[in-house]
Amino acid sequence: MSPRRVRPIVLFAAAALIAAAFASPAGALSLKRAIAVDSTWAPVSSASVHPGVQVFTEGGQCTSNFVFQEGERVFLGQAAHCSGTGGQTETDGCTSGSHPIGTPVEVTGAENPGSLAYNSWLAMQAAGESDPDVCAFNDFALVEIDPADVARVNPSIPAFGGPTGVGAAGGVGSSVYSYGNSELRLGITKLSPKQGVVLQSEGNGWSHVVLTLTPGVPGDSGSGFYNESGEAIGVLSTLQIAPLAGTNGVGDLANELAYARSHGFPGLRLVPGTEPFRPNLVEAILGA
Repeated sequence: MSPRRVRPIVLFAAAALIAAAFASPAGALSLKRAIAVDSTWAPVSSASVHPGVQVFTEGGQCTSNFVFQEGERVFLGQAAHCSGTGGQTETDGCTSGSHPIGTPVEVTGAENPGSLAYNSWLAMQAAGESDPDVCAFNDFALVEIDPADVARVNPSIPAFGGPTGVGAAGGVGSSVYSYGNSELRLGITKLSPKQGVVLQSEGNGWSHVVLTLTPGVPGDSGSGFYNESGEAIGVLSTLQIAPLAGTNGVGDLANELAYARSHGFPGLRLVPGTEPFRPNLVEAILGA
């Protein structure tokens, strides 16, 4: 079997950029509360499909973000660029190519392939979207879980618990949390939990620049971000070189969900986790 390629966070810069130096904002590179347990979902202790599992689209590896539902259909979220067919510098969703709806997606922990059910790039192109901010930052996709695997799903985020709902990123300095699962980490789960801060927002609220310890790396693309209340706020999309090298661009989930609802998925909703959100990085690392 040929080795799998890691779908990178869209980037022009090499990993050495994570060293850190301030630059102009124009330099961005496109790369608690308890939750009532829902008996629909597998127990968190035995669920093999959950936010943060690796997903593979035509061999490219990304990280899933959250569990979503519309009616009886169950989805894992990923980044739209995870099914992209162009080069790493093709980042405008209104012009960049993507594998079609229906493309099989391998979901770690599932016995059957999932299926690409929605891709914001394809939706924007079909709609003739022309807003440059939407084209640049709407980077969201849905992978439908095979019905035979729904019993293996739990919507809780590993290490942290939650999410508690959909929320806002907050202002500069607001705390954020994430769980990346790149193959580059060689299966070392203690490197997956991350905590950081919001540095700025851009694209009229469609994206947020965040700094985390450690930064997102290729293969973390698509992983979910949540605020200090455990609310889902975004999807990892890019590696940035500004305002600080090694920061990441996170697409705004509320905007991305609203776009999906108005382009074919009117009843789409995020599924809250069955575990309470625990915003403690040290505990998350020790428990990972």
